[in-house]
Amino acid sequence: MTSNQLFEQIRSKGSFLCVGLDTDLNKIPVHLLKEDDPVFAFNRAIVDATAPYAVCYKPNLAFYEDNGAKGWVSFEKTVRYIREKYPEIMIIADAKRGDIGNTSQMYARAFYAENLVDGVTLSPYMGRDTVDPFLKFEGKWAVLLALTSNPSAADFELLRLEDGGCLYEKVIDVSREWGSEENMMYVVGATQARMLKGIRALIPDHFLLVPGVGAQGGRLEEVARYGMNHRCGLLVNSSRGIIYAGKDADFATAAAREARALAEQMSDLLKRYLQ
Repeated sequence: MTSNQLFEQIRSKGSFLCVGLDTDLNKIPVHLLKEDDPVFAFNRAIVDATAPYAVCYKPNLAFYEDNGAKGWVSFEKTVRYIREKYPEIMIIADAKRGDIGNTSQMYARAFYAENLVDGVTLSPYMGRDTVDPFLKFEGKWAVLLALTSNPSAADFELLRLEDGGCLYEKVIDVSREWGSEENMMYVVGATQARMLKGIRALIPDHFLLVPGVGAQGGRLEEVARYGMNHRCGLLVNSSRGIIYAGKDADFATAAAREARALAEQMSDLLKRYLQ
């Protein structure tokens, strides 16, 4: 998927919503546990309900790997369902891989060789050779962790360097030379919204994947004000706030309601900042 294709979808839907598929067997409606694959049954219903408002889905691999081989099957069935029924929607595997050499090549092949997803989240801590294998697949994206929402992000990401900048700024400054705005985007947590202005000075044209809106306390309006560029340039993720909005048989309807509410806010923000 190219940046133009992604932007055209944002424009046509009036939304830059990414729905996180953090599907926990302990949280899905009880009646789904009778299904042969409860995780896939839940995901399929969520996807069908939210597809009119989402431009991206982000399955978090930890929630699938927790279920062993069955979990990977659920993940594959989910992404293939999205590919078949909603081929225009981007899929990012939130896997946070980050290794070197043949290991990184194998990770890239696992996700890209059979076109399972469009992008994978990566930790750039070990340097360029953790990312390069993911950039060798045409039309695919490396999604690098830059500034995250977790409280202990300050342990490393906000460390001050001798030049006065922070470590996360150095990560962005160095890594932006590895790829381009056509195959690399960055993760910036919504709770760090005010720092988006400085990040935009470093990477004005890259897409930013912004988790943390909703359950983690990030504010959508602040994210748009500081992070939107001339073509939006944002994928704002909501996971728990959408997929667990309802706990009973009407869970998909509740998810659609929450997705629609966010998309409507996004439409207003697009009109405000892109005119």
